[in-house]
Amino acid sequence: MNRKISHWKVAFIVPHTAADAFCGALENAFRPETFAITTGEADPGSSPLVQTSSEWNEVEAHGAWRIEALYLEEPEIDAIRAILKPVEEETGIAALDLSLEAVLEEDWIAKSLEGLQPVHAGRFFVYGGHDADKVPASGVPILIEAGRAFGTGHHATTQGCLEFIDSYLKRRRPLNPLDLGTGTGVLAIALARVTHEPVLASDIDPVSVKVTKDNARLNGVGPFVKAVAAKGFDHTEIAENAPYDLIVANILARPLVSLMPAFAWHLAAGGTLILSGILRTQENMVLAAARMQEIYLVSRKPIGDWVTLELRG
Repeated sequence: MNRKISHWKVAFIVPHTAADAFCGALENAFRPETFAITTGEADPGSSPLVQTSSEWNEVEAHGAWRIEALYLEEPEIDAIRAILKPVEEETGIAALDLSLEAVLEEDWIAKSLEGLQPVHAGRFFVYGGHDADKVPASGVPILIEAGRAFGTGHHATTQGCLEFIDSYLKRRRPLNPLDLGTGTGVLAIALARVTHEPVLASDIDPVSVKVTKDNARLNGVGPFVKAVAAKGFDHTEIAENAPYDLIVANILARPLVSLMPAFAWHLAAGGTLILSGILRTQENMVLAAARMQEIYLVSRKPIGDWVTLELRG
């Protein structure tokens, strides 16, 4: 049986110190428009580790990092080079081993999980089925089988959200939370596992909606997690359940900025907003958009090139 192309992947290697600049150029480009960007050590173990803001994780501070940008439509490689060229000229650093490849429709994220270690984030322990023997006796384990959806818990943005959720749940119990851009449902499941309150989750990708429902059932919270397909807040279920005392959204910076008026409308007075998918270079842009809606920063959590924000309306 012939498999269809799921998406297109652009990949290249740059020094860690320049990774955020190159990621920012790709994320801010309107054409071609990426729907996800990931970074990671190109040669793990070759550089010293430094502690991140997480008490559980370390990253390599130096060395070569691999950047991957994913596209739903095939981008022109010359267009990618044109986007990267100003950053190369400004930094004096060339993007090495630039490549473009088609990714076939299959469980490609699930396969990528095979070599990843479980992640601790606050009380949460995110793991794949291949690491079931490593689940600790204490804490809140979350089993994630990614399939073709995003959000395995290993990315710094998901980790930052989980740590903020853990801190939030120590202070209060959300009665009406929303997970916008749920991916594999990690954040919605984390909330439901601790509170046993209903959580509404949404994603623009119908595959993510199905994966979220499946993962919720795997983690024993199927009755508490309702997942719907929606672009932003455009769904009757989301509108009818507003306002929300807690909204978490792990997407990208530009969509966060464009959605900020909708965040303000759907967030209850005094409610908490946890945002991620934001490069450090984009933090001020997101915060400025939030202040225009009278939503203000409470705390920030940088991990690697990314930052997660906790705000209050």
